[in-house]
Amino acid sequence: QLQLVESGGGLVQPGGSLRLSCAASGFTLDYYVIGWFRQAPGKEREGVSCINKRGSITNYADSVKGRFTISRDNAKNTVYLQMNSLKPEDTAIYYCAAVPRGTGCRTRSLEYDYWGQGTQVTVSS
Repeated sequence: QLQLVESGGGLVQPGGSLRLSCAASGFTLDYYVIGWFRQAPGKEREGVSCINKRGSITNYADSVKGRFTISRDNAKNTVYLQMNSLKPEDTAIYYCAAVPRGTGCRTRSLEYDYWGQGTQVTVSS
C-alpha cells in the first residue's frame, strides 16, 4: 500500500526549531517530486516547499524562505523539512505529498497524487 507518514511536529516557542520527516512505504521516493504543504484552521492549504526527484531543485514560499530547508535522503526513503526561526503564523497541520511527474517542482496542491495524514505544528509562547 502506498503511504506517506509525517512525523516530528509538536509545540515549540517562537524562534525555535523543528524537523519534520516524511517517510514513504510501498514505493521509493526517488521517483517522486515531493512537496510540503500546510493548513491552518479556517484557511486554505498553502504550499510551503518542494524538491525534485534528484534533490537538485528546491522551491519555497516567500513566507518561509531563509527559515525552512527541504532535503531528501533517498536511501532512507525520507524527505525532511527543517524549520528554524519559527513564528506563530507557522502554526498549522503540515502535510507531505508526492507526484511521479515532472523534472522540477512546484507547490501546487492539485499536482500531487499521494498525501500523508499530516502532523501538527504549534508555535506559541
